[in-house]
Amino acid sequence: MKLRSYLYIAFTGTLIATTFSCTKLNEEFRGELEEADAGNIDPAALLINAYSSLNTPYQQEQRWVLQEISTDAAMAPTRGGDWDDNGMHRAIHLHTWNADNGYMNNTFVSLGTAIYNATNVLRFNPSNQQIAEARFIRALTMFDMLDLYGVVPIREGESLEDFRIAPEVLQPEAAIDYIVKELNEIITDLPNNGPTAAYVANKNAARTLLMKVYLNKGTFINRQSPTFAAEDMNQVITLANEITNSAKYTLSVAGKYFDNFAPDNDTKSTENIFTLFNKNGERGGNVDRTWNTVAHYNMRPGGWNGWCTLSDYYDKFAEGDERRGIYYDYAADTTSNRSKNFKRQNVGFFAGQQYNWTTNQPLMARNPSTAPLVFTREVTIRTSGATLETAGIRPVKYAFDYAVTGQRNNDWVVFRYADVLLMQAEAMLRGGTGTAAEALDLVNDIRVNRGVTLFTALTLDNLLDERARELYWEGWRRQDLIRFGKFLEAWQEKAADPDPKTLVYPIPSQQIAVNPNLVQNSGY
Repeated sequence: MKLRSYLYIAFTGTLIATTFSCTKLNEEFRGELEEADAGNIDPAALLINAYSSLNTPYQQEQRWVLQEISTDAAMAPTRGGDWDDNGMHRAIHLHTWNADNGYMNNTFVSLGTAIYNATNVLRFNPSNQQIAEARFIRALTMFDMLDLYGVVPIREGESLEDFRIAPEVLQPEAAIDYIVKELNEIITDLPNNGPTAAYVANKNAARTLLMKVYLNKGTFINRQSPTFAAEDMNQVITLANEITNSAKYTLSVAGKYFDNFAPDNDTKSTENIFTLFNKNGERGGNVDRTWNTVAHYNMRPGGWNGWCTLSDYYDKFAEGDERRGIYYDYAADTTSNRSKNFKRQNVGFFAGQQYNWTTNQPLMARNPSTAPLVFTREVTIRTSGATLETAGIRPVKYAFDYAVTGQRNNDWVVFRYADVLLMQAEAMLRGGTGTAAEALDLVNDIRVNRGVTLFTALTLDNLLDERARELYWEGWRRQDLIRFGKFLEAWQEKAADPDPKTLVYPIPSQQIAVNPNLVQNSGY
């Protein structure tokens, strides 16, 4: 049960009035808002609107697609006529996108909307904690805007009051300074929540975001040749120690990795630092996409038979690695798989023959219905014929919430303690205070709980692979590959990038048309 709930009030105007647009509709909305009695506007409702703005880009949709399908971890193959979308998905995986790709604009708009909605909270006499929460949401979405597009448009001062004024556009160093200053100023006023209320911005969420800023700072400034200043790495290590010393988090014990993603992860997880609120009957995002985008039509529930991972990525997992897939026993599983003790795998990477969780019999494909439903290692970015329904291994990280109809209760994980430890180990390897042995111990603490053998030595290469295993499909793979200098390399169904321009996405052409302060990124 969630400890904190709010009335969700959607202000349509704030969803449209993004940080970069200057349309007539926005001007009319601003005028109406100015005429309203500001005293009648509830900052708590505006704050929930800001939190809810995060759902669309994060919950396996826009931002997630740009961070994962652009990598070796995920692919959205075209299956005959399905999943074509004018090549939009293929372009993300192949790194052949341009400034008119729908994902470029939709993600830019959604992140911009969240930045605006968070800033708007500050205009209506919020409490100190509400101010801090709103500024955290703004800092988080600014960080992602910087990561994806290399710049951050923001409305403040006159441009917040008058949409005829184009928003300022922060370049990397200015954006980093802004985000760091924001987070340092708000930590005192943020609550000291742990995993059971991780859906409320909190002190350790701010520390984790600061860790990511300092770890990626040199990459954001020079993506082709990133540097890692010792003082930045030491900031990462200091913040990690502060999070550990708060004594609010422990690594999930063996067999409980998927507690972090369960329908009741707000009560079960010992790792979650910041999440997005999902509760049936109240509010939330479309966490069903974690199942729908990968599941076959004949699975329970039936999905859209779309996305998959690649066999080279799957092969990073050793047999017996809990993260690769297990039968996970959880109360919201109301199928016979649990009640009749079938115990078929229900989370992780689905490969090979799939089974009916009512009869425990092998599932068959839809067309032809005589073909066994066997998910194969082999997959191409364009599939046809007999492979349409079966090509590709399917990852499912969030255990499906069968106990409810409609909005599922799994909170979406943004920050997790295991990531904190992996970032701390990386900072040590990159010149921060600490020994190689200490970094190795941090990573082995994770590996022992996941049921795999310990490393005898830690290198940047095997650390990157461990991040791939621990954080798969959580929305960090692209950022990791760029920071480790691997994003331009070839992998399955993607040739090596001929141009480093792909280290940053293009500014959407629609946004350049309405904001004269935006300049297209080099090469686009």
